[in-house]
Amino acid sequence: MSSSYPSSGNTLPVPVYPANDLPAVRRIQMSDLSTCLRKGWDDFTALPSHAIILALIYPVIGLIVARLIHGYSVLPLLFPLAAGFALLGPFAAIGLYELSRRREAGQNPTASDALHVLSSPSLGAMLALGLLLMVLFAAWVTTAQAIYIACFGYAPAARIPDFIGMVLTTRQGWTLILLGCGVGLMFAIVALCISVVAFPLMLDRHASAGQAMTVSMKAVAENPQAMMAWGLIVAILLVLGSLPLFLGLAVVVPVLGHATWHLYRMVVEPATQPYREPAQPPREKRYAADFPVNLISWLR
Repeated sequence: MSSSYPSSGNTLPVPVYPANDLPAVRRIQMSDLSTCLRKGWDDFTALPSHAIILALIYPVIGLIVARLIHGYSVLPLLFPLAAGFALLGPFAAIGLYELSRRREAGQNPTASDALHVLSSPSLGAMLALGLLLMVLFAAWVTTAQAIYIACFGYAPAARIPDFIGMVLTTRQGWTLILLGCGVGLMFAIVALCISVVAFPLMLDRHASAGQAMTVSMKAVAENPQAMMAWGLIVAILLVLGSLPLFLGLAVVVPVLGHATWHLYRMVVEPATQPYREPAQPPREKRYAADFPVNLISWLR
């Protein structure tokens, strides 16, 4: 696969992939999924503190959601919100991909290295696709609420035992389960198809959002069974991690994030000309006595 590296002046060299020259996609086996999970676990155990710090947002969100439930009676949205984490997970894990990328390259990454994605040439593309996933998440939550209203009306479910009994022992509850799972599955398939390897590809090869989504869809088309199994594994692990007040996600999310990087490595052919980061110039020593002059030169 060929690629060009245009540069002008001090502009960072960014590989550009023509639409008809996208990275090739490999076929993988079901056994490769367990290999990805094992490698993801290895990354997590090698960098536990870093991964947990990056994943703390999930327990925090869970506790906020629990508080909203008790204060504002939004219990029917608890499951849709928890399930919706799977839609946003590929975007939220971009820092984890960076840690796995650096460890794979033989480095010893620290927590601050995860923030390196903020200086990536493809940051705009990653934000664009992340915004698309957020829109998909909002659409899912809105649809789930509409399904609940269609089944039970606007009657609030104030307590968890009442809500569970209402859902599991009534005809309307079973209708809610079937419709919710069916519609949620469609949202999950869409998110899987457009993002399964998109963010690692943008981080590693600096492809555009459109190119990354195209390669993700090709990966799913070439490996339908393996990718559907991967989506099921992600869903099951996220559900298990959500059970103890979402605290289990502090382990599940980083493991899945690291594993997704290794899935990308297995599915997408490596670049013939990998992107090389330019060397950072040494910092010039500054003196307090030269403060005004240094400020003017920095602004320039």
